[in-house]
Amino acid sequence: MTDSASSKTVRIGGASGYWGDSQEAPRQLVMKGNVDYLVFDYLAEVTMSILVRAKQRSPDAGYAKDFVDLVMKPLIHEIKSRGIKVVVNAGGVNISACAKALADVASNAGVDLKIGIVEGDDLVDELDRLRDQNVQEMFSGAEMPDQMISANAYLGAFPIAAALDAGAEVVITGRCVDSAVTLGPLIHEFGWTVDDYDQLASGSLCGHILECGAQATGGNFTDWRDTVDGWDDMGYPIAVCRADGTFAITKPEKTGGIVSKLSVGEQILYEIGDPSAYVMPDTVCDFSGVTLTEAGKDWLEVANVKGRAPTSSYKVSATYMDGYRSTASTVITGFDAVEKGRAFAEALLKRTRRLFMERNLGDYRDTAIHIIGSQTLWGDNADDLAARSKEIITQIDVRHDEKAALELFSKETTGVGLSMTTGRCSAGAAGRPKITPVVAQFAFLIPKEEVPIAVSVDGSRIDFAMPVPSSHTRLHLPKQAAQKEEAPADEDLVEVPLIELAVARSGDKGNNANVGVIARSDEYLDWIKQSATEERVREWFGHVVEGEVTRFDLPGMGAVNFLLTDCLGGGGTSTLHLDNLAKTYAQQLLAFPIKVPSSVAKSLT
Repeated sequence: MTDSASSKTVRIGGASGYWGDSQEAPRQLVMKGNVDYLVFDYLAEVTMSILVRAKQRSPDAGYAKDFVDLVMKPLIHEIKSRGIKVVVNAGGVNISACAKALADVASNAGVDLKIGIVEGDDLVDELDRLRDQNVQEMFSGAEMPDQMISANAYLGAFPIAAALDAGAEVVITGRCVDSAVTLGPLIHEFGWTVDDYDQLASGSLCGHILECGAQATGGNFTDWRDTVDGWDDMGYPIAVCRADGTFAITKPEKTGGIVSKLSVGEQILYEIGDPSAYVMPDTVCDFSGVTLTEAGKDWLEVANVKGRAPTSSYKVSATYMDGYRSTASTVITGFDAVEKGRAFAEALLKRTRRLFMERNLGDYRDTAIHIIGSQTLWGDNADDLAARSKEIITQIDVRHDEKAALELFSKETTGVGLSMTTGRCSAGAAGRPKITPVVAQFAFLIPKEEVPIAVSVDGSRIDFAMPVPSSHTRLHLPKQAAQKEEAPADEDLVEVPLIELAVARSGDKGNNANVGVIARSDEYLDWIKQSATEERVREWFGHVVEGEVTRFDLPGMGAVNFLLTDCLGGGGTSTLHLDNLAKTYAQQLLAFPIKVPSSVAKSLT
């Protein structure tokens, strides 16, 4: 590598963390970020189900229209004149339609824009063949359902790099792994090969940090008071990347938020399982030894990422029709509000079940009652004030196989307005509850050689073959971290809430969830681990966890990660849990009592 190549840096701005993220993020990064690339992540698993339904209604839909209409249309001249390249997974389930819409915008603006697309993730035409092969759900082992409507493989970064190599200024993909929109440009810029596992893992971690936008720069941060003054103009993350795989995270100057070990560390731990075996299409990443160094104000150096050979399979996220759901909400206030709210919900469900039986509609598939305002998310960990709330929202979530049953439920939620509880008023939009189809996820693995990938630039197919690494990794079940027994202390131990010792963030992966915990000081980590064992954390989340809790260590960051299995009632659009994406789990764990020496407790005050 030449000196000029080794000193080269590439600035990548994370401009979208989800479909619906602020349209000010790309504008800020274009105008203030001095970036070489803008990358956008639009496709969560729930988003894919929305796009599938949209394409069913219209053949020209099925992509994230915000990217074309709210990002590229107003910024296309600035992006072109500044030489900024764009990589985005906004193609959803209709990549060609997204590319055509963008080409129309460019033409109308008088901008010559080379648009590349990556196709091949859509496997819907292969479903019959895969069903004949007895493909099973990768977590539950269930057989493939009959009413499948989509199947998209999580592709990697090399096809994106190939489009950039061929001159594309914008690359549009469908379902690729979220971090690939960042890793692709780095492969293109630095010439990383399929066997450069450490660099590929580092680029994947960089993408993982950028993929959720301002979550890396103080958004959704445990220490929210450190960033609240800047919420009106939050800075979005910029990665400054080098050929050796090291990189720094920063943000545009004079913007809100913070870039620190704790803010970025929370994002690193977000939605991961075993940090030593984080599986990406292009490599298996090991984040356990990652180090974070605050090298300056809002400048964090990230290093010591390791990688090994990728697996031989792609993960496929498929969806199928799985009945219907509806949600009814009402505000209840006054004396005994919590008790009245639960009584109302139980009476409504009892009434509608009787009406179902009379009409041969069958029972609900599932129901859930949430008394919002009474710490309903906390289960047995709710405090004594929960039951005494004088104003709550009763939310009733139901699922049924037949739409007619939920139409009856919807009518009865308003039909009992004069025959049940007092102290009641509407919550949210007026009218009867909506009935929506449930599009559920079915995840499975497929050999990579069975997924043909096509790369085009300006409508012309380029010669691309997915490079094959020299070896593949075969993963085994994750190993549990050794549980440290409580050691005798030289002084009395007292309990403090975890939030005094650490920050945390949580998220979902299908029907599982994780809570990542970073110690505020290295000296706190052993005390956290002694109290927050797998068994005790499982008890803490006993109101949601039906599976197991596994704790993983990240000594490089002074952190631990808890993986909670079978805790989301099916996850995504299937679950009736109030928190369907595990976003609140970290806040719940931060109240967990940790035993520390009395001298440590005194130092916290």
